[in-house]
Amino acid sequence: MNILSIQSSVAYGYVGNSAAVFPLQRLGIEVWPVNTVHFSNHTGYGAWRGPLLAADDVREVIQGVEERGALARADAVLSGYQGGEEVGAVVLDAVARVKELNPEAVYCCDPVMGDVGRGFFVRPGIPEFMRDQVVPRADIVTPNHFELDFLAGTTTRTLDDVLAAIDAVRARGPQDVLVTSVLHETTEPGTVDMVAVGADGAAYAVTTPLLPILPNGCGDVTAALYLAHLHSTGSPATALSRVAASVFAVLERTIAAGTREIQLIASQEDIAHPTERFAVRQVR
Repeated sequence: MNILSIQSSVAYGYVGNSAAVFPLQRLGIEVWPVNTVHFSNHTGYGAWRGPLLAADDVREVIQGVEERGALARADAVLSGYQGGEEVGAVVLDAVARVKELNPEAVYCCDPVMGDVGRGFFVRPGIPEFMRDQVVPRADIVTPNHFELDFLAGTTTRTLDDVLAAIDAVRARGPQDVLVTSVLHETTEPGTVDMVAVGADGAAYAVTTPLLPILPNGCGDVTAALYLAHLHSTGSPATALSRVAASVFAVLERTIAAGTREIQLIASQEDIAHPTERFAVRQVR
């Protein structure tokens, strides 16, 4: 599998491409990372250095990749945080070009916009751009619960609400949806769900313990792994099981290490060979 991954990059820590590329490579996947920023560290620290790359510079890099004949061999485009509409337009142009060259290729979009308790953390206009322009062009989307509610234009409190919101998003374009950090009325205390709906409309959920940690980068890892496992197995249930196992292992090891940055390298065996330790149940 070959993936064109258009995301941010940091020198220190793991977010964006810096979080997505290594896990994909550890699964034996060829990744062509195109960076939209190159910061010293993620912005959660409150201070950082480095450039936000201009949209034209990002476009130039993608064009150079195409000139090597690579885009025709891309099986997927992966994107995460998009700092502005200009870069978003470059991503969509790249998706269109890849699909023109390979109609079987898919676009996986992690619509990074905000989270429960924080609200939106992107600049004004980006959520609407993601909802109206980007997500409808995607084949796979991986929002968190907060982002799902925004994309569907609703507030979800029950699992049925969540499934209805997913269907509303699917009706606008993407056929495979993975929702992370799902908390609803029947979620057991101290746990959290992930919910996936596949192209056939079947829905699956997995429950894991809710760990006392909210590190940056786990969403980027989750989106990358779900794309990879969905492509290799064709099964949302299997992909969900493997992603839950790998990400939980990363979080456990991060807590044990007492570090702010996720223990991605130390968890590489759990990424390459996940022990599917959490039962996936079909909920529709």
